[in-house]
Amino acid sequence: MSDGPATPQNLLDRISNVAGRVTAWLTLAMVLLTTIIVVMRYVFDAGQIWMQESVTWMHAAVFMIGAAYTLLHEEHVRVDIFYRSMGARGRALVDFLGVLLFLLPLCGFLAWMAWDFAAVSWSIRESSREPGGLPYPMIPLLKSMVVLMPALVALQGASLLLRSLRIIRSG
Repeated sequence: MSDGPATPQNLLDRISNVAGRVTAWLTLAMVLLTTIIVVMRYVFDAGQIWMQESVTWMHAAVFMIGAAYTLLHEEHVRVDIFYRSMGARGRALVDFLGVLLFLLPLCGFLAWMAWDFAAVSWSIRESSREPGGLPYPMIPLLKSMVVLMPALVALQGASLLLRSLRIIRSG
């Protein structure tokens, strides 16, 4: 992550940081809502389907929206048998090639495949199948996160690409 003057890399990093902060608040909302559901169920013997569905969808959103933030802060899973022993330039080259050969093509594929999934949901004005479940437009909004996730990760990948290129050129 870099701070400083306005550069494309800094803008991309800020987008991922905002996504991470949203995810943090969403996690808090999920915990509070789960607490309410448990109290309603076991103290008052009552429940709301839309609340339970909301927790499931929030849980999915935490992983999808938080993915770019995780990449920004290098907290993703990495098999670094060789990576950790490399110098800064070697790691930058691995990151550069990894983004170009794996991350960006995978993000493009995921976004392309998810587009129809979300578009159909919007076109049929999808709502929950459960009586009392989430109303329209919640399901299409949530399914749109499947398109948003690879877009955010690709943007963070572009930032990593720029950072890696800068290190490769400087060394």
